Amino acid sequence: MNRYETVFILTPVLSDDQMKEAVEKFKDVLAQNDAKLVNEELWGLRKLAYPIQKKSTGFYVLFEFEAEPTIVKRLETEYRRDERVIRFLTFRLDKDAIAYAEKRVAKRAAKATETPVEVATEENKEA
Repeated sequence: MNRYETVFILTPVLSDDQMKEAVEKFKDVLAQNDAKLVNEELWGLRKLAYPIQKKSTGFYVLFEFEAEPTIVKRLETEYRRDERVIRFLTFRLDKDAIAYAEKRVAKRAAKATETPVEVATEENKEA
């Protein structure tokens, strides 16, 4: 099994419930095809580098998963069929990218468990 990372951008006109529903739909596509979801990140509403379909913002979502190569084609077909998705990119991670992704997830988890006092003192040290 290979490890993949996919980022997709949802249209900004969706409500939070509609956005979460779309994310769940794609998680279900992965689950139905025996893919193992390793990491999920909701990056939220962000400005696009350039307008897409006359929209300047979008909801960014990242999935990192382990699966067989045939699943990527099925997942991207679902992206194309869903009008809520304005862009997507899926790629296979090599060993260096996997190591980097694991460090990123560990760093994010460590930062989430810190207390606000610890975060404030670290920010003061950096300044």
